[in-house]
Amino acid sequence: MRPKGQCLYREQITYVKDRLGHDRRYAIDARKIERELGWKPAETFQTGLAKTVRWYLDNQAWVDGVASGEYQKRVKDNYAVRV
Repeated sequence: MRPKGQCLYREQITYVKDRLGHDRRYAIDARKIERELGWKPAETFQTGLAKTVRWYLDNQAWVDGVASGEYQKRVKDNYAVRV
C-alpha cells in the first residue's frame, strides 16, 4: 500500500528463519462454528489483512511509540499493580 521508492513490492520482502518449535503453517477451519452456530466471519482473510495494514499506515505515531519502547513504559505506568 505504500511502496518504498520505485522498487517492486517483491523487492521489499525480507525472509526470516522460522523460529524453532513454531509451526510452518497456521490455519483455522471455521466450518464447525458456522454449521453449529450459524456464525460467519464478517471479513475474509484478504479484507481483514488489508484493513489491518491500512490501520498501521494510518497510525504511524502509535507504531513509532511501540517501536521506541515508549508504549511499554506507558503500559507499565498505567497497569502496574497498585496498592
